[in-house]
Amino acid sequence: QVEVAESGGGSVQAGESLRLSCLVSGKTWTVGGMAWYRRESGKERELVARITRGGVPREYADSVKGRFKISRDNDKNRVDLQMDNLRPEDSAVYYCYAAAAGLDYWGLGTQVTVST
Repeated sequence: QVEVAESGGGSVQAGESLRLSCLVSGKTWTVGGMAWYRRESGKERELVARITRGGVPREYADSVKGRFKISRDNDKNRVDLQMDNLRPEDSAVYYCYAAAAGLDYWGLGTQVTVST
């Protein structure tokens, strides 16, 4: 049983910070690339950032460059997203993605709301 669980979402004021975490647990021997996506209400899912198994960030969405940082801990099968200087347009449901053994795994999402 493989489970993907996000945490750390919440409601903040513009300019504040949040740190999202995603833990992959269960009977899996290899977790490859991981990523964070988000979906604003009424819009399609958007890639926020992705990271290789070796811990190399692959890309960031232009709108978050310089403000968000992705990192991972392979011993814990965990990927984090540090979000600084949040803006109202960052409000969305954030989803964790993980690849393992050629399969795609998704979390259920965590809500981030940024108020002016």
